[in-house]
Amino acid sequence: MTDVTRLFDFPYYQLEKYNLPDALVTKYNGEWIKTSTQEYLDKANTLSRALLRMGIQKNDKIAIISSNNRTEWNITDIGVLQTGAQTVPVYPTISEEDYQYILGHSEAQYCFISDSEVFNKINAIRHNVPSLKEIYSYNVIDGCKNWTEVLELGKDESNQQEVENRKNSIVTTDLATLIYTSGTTGRPKGVMLSHQNIVSNVLASSVRVPLRAGSTRGLSFLPVCHIFERMILYLYQYYGISIYFAESIDKMSDNLKEVKPHVMTAVPRLLEKVYDKIYAKGADLSGIKKKLFFWAIDLGLHYKPYGENGWWYEKKLSIARKLIFSKWQEGLGGQLELMVSGSAALQPRLTRVFAAAGIPIMEGYGLTETSPVIAVNDQRNRGFKIGTVGKPLDNLEVKIAEDGEILCKGPSIMMGYYKDDEKTAEALQDGYFHTGDIGEIDSEGFLKITDRKKEMFKTSGGKYIAPQSIENTMKQSRFIEQIMVIGDGEKMPAAFIQPSFDFLKEWASRKHLNIGTTNEEIVANEQVIERIKEEVDHINKKFGHWEQIKKFELTANVWSIDGGELTPTLKLKRKIIKEKYQNLYDKIYQNS
Repeated sequence: MTDVTRLFDFPYYQLEKYNLPDALVTKYNGEWIKTSTQEYLDKANTLSRALLRMGIQKNDKIAIISSNNRTEWNITDIGVLQTGAQTVPVYPTISEEDYQYILGHSEAQYCFISDSEVFNKINAIRHNVPSLKEIYSYNVIDGCKNWTEVLELGKDESNQQEVENRKNSIVTTDLATLIYTSGTTGRPKGVMLSHQNIVSNVLASSVRVPLRAGSTRGLSFLPVCHIFERMILYLYQYYGISIYFAESIDKMSDNLKEVKPHVMTAVPRLLEKVYDKIYAKGADLSGIKKKLFFWAIDLGLHYKPYGENGWWYEKKLSIARKLIFSKWQEGLGGQLELMVSGSAALQPRLTRVFAAAGIPIMEGYGLTETSPVIAVNDQRNRGFKIGTVGKPLDNLEVKIAEDGEILCKGPSIMMGYYKDDEKTAEALQDGYFHTGDIGEIDSEGFLKITDRKKEMFKTSGGKYIAPQSIENTMKQSRFIEQIMVIGDGEKMPAAFIQPSFDFLKEWASRKHLNIGTTNEEIVANEQVIERIKEEVDHINKKFGHWEQIKKFELTANVWSIDGGELTPTLKLKRKIIKEKYQNLYDKIYQNS
């Protein structure tokens, strides 16, 4: 049996153990096209042979940029890695300036891309990236070479032995990939991850995720350029799970019903939207159906694992599952057994209500620099605790520093930042990676994240404010889409709030209120401001007096990745948001 020590060993292991007819499945022109494990490897080897003929040497860099997850991405990844070169996955919607920086800094020689939108951006800056020899596209695009040209070049198998020799020269501690973190401040940093970093994380995570090997479908839609989804895809390959790639976030609902996945990954923002959609449908019901719906929701919000609520609760829950929650399952394809959530804190109410509905979300925690999983919940062996990110993986040592920062050590910790010894030395001290997150480990060994170290601030009264905790709680209100807590060095915390415009319109229509039609009119409307103030005042009660939001201003534009307010993983770019709304900041603090 293949011993998995390098990333390209995963598909070979799958071939020996499962040999799936549908290892990778992508929808083209309305039809799901299956690629078997054998075909996956044949194409990866074809690509490797071509790259060797193109002069690719060990440690060269090749970028992969795709607007959606697709079979070609994985073939390219394995094909490149087998040559000893490194892949540089890049987020598709970043600015031309960031493209130029990443491709230039990594000295990428070739670029595999998905579509014309990405091509136009790269084409605009390619003259400023001297290392870049050629761009190949998966889609057919005018003026761009197609990746089939590379596959054609690799068809001749006469240099396959050369590929084998190159593969045999790659050891587990060799660099595998450069992942540039989006970063909430400054230039992206190139995280160097070795084969061992990611492989060790996959193997340690595999015992935590209760997947049924060889007979399960996974739906993939989180960007594979991020280490979270990429690690999960290697994990799926290790488990012999058929990977179906969702077309887009807009088509998720259709894709769920077509694929009927057993497992998928998610981020809290998406789960919040799913829940809000379900809740809105329930609110539209009437009579006994509406009463039953909210009875089930209320039951779900009090959920505790392992039958802690007693037999009577469990009896009521089984009724709720039959009458109400089964409809939730249907909406998610009908066969979903598990969701894994990462990238940001998950509200405990969502963990409770989805677990009650029989669709448990296992929340985990990690960073690009840790390949990524540090800790993850597992329903088995009493390894699931709501409000925590689970217990640390068995091969990691996790400790809490005196100032509360989470430090960790182990085989999945990055090699360092590419071409940046100073930042590497700052992050890695005495063998421990400094996560920048504040947390605690409870008496049962569960890890709880309380905030980002860099995001905490002090008011002028000397009180510490942990903004994330306040923001996550405030976002439970259906009126609040996004919120950023401010007040560093000021006498009180305040906030910028981007309201949920869709929900406000729905609320206004229900109440027969005229709040205007444009976002500008809505945020200036006194009834809207008053209603959101009610929400803020109500949620404020959950916090200490010094933490409570005393004032807020509403923003008319929707915060987004393209608008620059959010990182690709939907985290707030605090510095940019503050600069953007400096006038609102002054309005809050000059009059206080």
